[in-house]
Amino acid sequence: MLTVLLAASLAILQPSPIRVLFIGNSLTFANDLPGMVAAMGEADGRRVEVASIAAPDFSLEDHWQKGEARRAIARGGWSVVVLQQGPSALPASRALLVEYTKRFAREIRQAGATPALYMVWPSTARRGDFAAVSGSYATAAAAVEGLLMRAGDAWREAWRLDSRLPLYGPDGFHPSALGSQLAAMVIYQQLTGQPSPAASLQGVEGRNLEILRTAAHAVLGR
Repeated sequence: MLTVLLAASLAILQPSPIRVLFIGNSLTFANDLPGMVAAMGEADGRRVEVASIAAPDFSLEDHWQKGEARRAIARGGWSVVVLQQGPSALPASRALLVEYTKRFAREIRQAGATPALYMVWPSTARRGDFAAVSGSYATAAAAVEGLLMRAGDAWREAWRLDSRLPLYGPDGFHPSALGSQLAAMVIYQQLTGQPSPAASLQGVEGRNLEILRTAAHAVLGR
């Protein structure tokens, strides 16, 4: 009887997990971004359970047509579903981002979850597109009253503090481990309202840690 009561008490004290489904492409699966978010929860004493459906070069339209992401959403049990496609700076790609965000958002809400947009960044060759990328994702999030996870804006804020930070990987488009960690920090703060614990950030310390924390916090309330 004592064991049963103890188990019941622990169940009450243990908060429900935040269950997050990521739908995107290689900007999501590079460096295992979802795993980074889960590790931040573990280091913070929070249960953040993640799953990911991501394929190279996929847009949200590709995911919609393939159907795997829709089936995963319909299974339910998610707290938040995070949507991501490419930079989407051009008018045509912005229109597709907004259209398929709306389609997914209807199914996400029917499944009892909240839609979110993971704002990414342009390649180094198109760094002038940062504002357009930000605008596209902000428009899509506003269209569905969803969460907006401003990773790309956080990159710009971090560079404002130190332009030498290596947030891009070798190809000048995919994130370095540092770039993914900053994106994960933004997503974690948006999910929990709390900064990510330092113990979860492998190889980030000192001034770089402070810059990433400052950049993530700066975009949280925008």
